Amino acid sequence: MDNYVLITDSTSDLPQKLADEIDVVVLPMQFDLDGLTYRHFADEREMNSEEFYDAMRSGKIAKTSQISVHEFCEHFSSYLEKGQDILYLSFSSGLSGTYGSSIIAIDELEQKYPERKILSVDTLAASMGEGLLVYYAAKMKKAGMGLEELAKWVVDYRLHLCHWFTVNDLHHLKRGGRVSAATAIVGSALNIKPVLHVDNEGHLINISKERGRKASLNALLDRMSDTYYTEGWDTVMIGHGSCRDDADYVASEIKKRFKGIKNVIIGNIGPVIGAHAGPGVLALFFMGETR
Repeated sequence: MDNYVLITDSTSDLPQKLADEIDVVVLPMQFDLDGLTYRHFADEREMNSEEFYDAMRSGKIAKTSQISVHEFCEHFSSYLEKGQDILYLSFSSGLSGTYGSSIIAIDELEQKYPERKILSVDTLAASMGEGLLVYYAAKMKKAGMGLEELAKWVVDYRLHLCHWFTVNDLHHLKRGGRVSAATAIVGSALNIKPVLHVDNEGHLINISKERGRKASLNALLDRMSDTYYTEGWDTVMIGHGSCRDDADYVASEIKKRFKGIKNVIIGNIGPVIGAHAGPGVLALFFMGETR
């Protein structure tokens, strides 16, 4: 079996305990909150998600940045020096320049470590959608799949990874340019909750509008009913931004509706994704026939 390490970034929102269980390295990503800079680690050592969302509720502004070429070179070199090859599964290129930075870093590192294999794959996924794809990839690695074969597997299956989101406050989407100021004002007044997904190019797309929070949560479940692929995919992930009760509701409905699901993993949507979606974001991730 190839001697390689599977690496992703913290936009995958994989909890540290799970990352350790599946033997995946999670690189931290940077965010700024009210002018102070933090790194989001999987173990939330610098700021946990509740603190982050409380800060957003109080009016503090969050900004994010991608992993730099220099940071990739530093992270990757620590494994290459030990004689390990690398497969990096990246945050969607449709939402960040992180994947592009990884490619530049790999071009530099290949000259320094010509005997090593270093591959980067764009997951075209975000948050625990990226995390779910990494989770299944880690299972394939554990079963003995080699580096290049696994990279191809991710490319082959990434467009089966379905993301469905809803948010509680349209004003955070307005700040990110996802909705207009007028839409945010009128939608908030009418208690409109958008339903969004990540498309085949890895972009976040607004699909529909629901009146009220419960209707938007049920709309996510209905979307899963439309496309969920039952054969061999027994795990679903739910990410939330400080709204655990809503995540528990969606989890309980999944267990009622989908008998083939064995694992429902609930986790926090961290600051890098949460900065753009705000408190109350709820996201459902599963494998489907199409996105």
